[in-house]
Amino acid sequence: MPVTDTALRDVYAAAVERMAGRALDALTGAGGAVAPAAPASTPELAALRVLGPDLFAAQLLSGAPLETATTTALGAALRAFPPETPTPDGTDQDALAVAWLDHVSGFLAGVAVHQPEHVPDSSHWQRWSVRMARLAPLALPGLDGPVHRAARREPLALARGTVRAMLRRDHRTALRLTRWLAWLGTPTPLELPPLLDRLHLVGDGSNRTALDLAITQALLTEHQR
Repeated sequence: MPVTDTALRDVYAAAVERMAGRALDALTGAGGAVAPAAPASTPELAALRVLGPDLFAAQLLSGAPLETATTTALGAALRAFPPETPTPDGTDQDALAVAWLDHVSGFLAGVAVHQPEHVPDSSHWQRWSVRMARLAPLALPGLDGPVHRAARREPLALARGTVRAMLRRDHRTALRLTRWLAWLGTPTPLELPPLLDRLHLVGDGSNRTALDLAITQALLTEHQR
């Protein structure tokens, strides 16, 4: 990869980390708006597009109204980076996962985004669990739809995917699947508190992982009340 491409990738990755840190601050009560000051830079718009529903984790978990500045900024991000329509038959599973994230982001931002006609294929639990890990930003209160109904039907596949990811030391995938299990509530096929404790210990220290950990913990706490 050319040096310029690597440098550009680093700029965008840093923007995602900064935005995840702002979402984490909002969730943990540290204050501050999630949306960057307008007008957002191109890397900031891309970061908003990547984080999608997680930008509103603090409001969705607390039941508070969505932050207007952030919905406006996410809408601008979706217009700057228009979503692609997945294949009609849903055979491109990666594109399908992205399409669902975009659809829900558009719903939260008040921007019309095409709703996919299919959900990721659950006939093979290993591949399905990887897709569901990618869709973990949808595992938030107040969100529901075909992907969520699929999660409710397949708690054992989510658990098997979590165990497989832990054995492979793919802790990011394990965390995102644990988030889905926490969203489902009890009973679950796995004992989640010790699993989450372990994931805290082996986390990569990034803001994005810290945000996933905080959301998962909040979901667990909500179901334990």
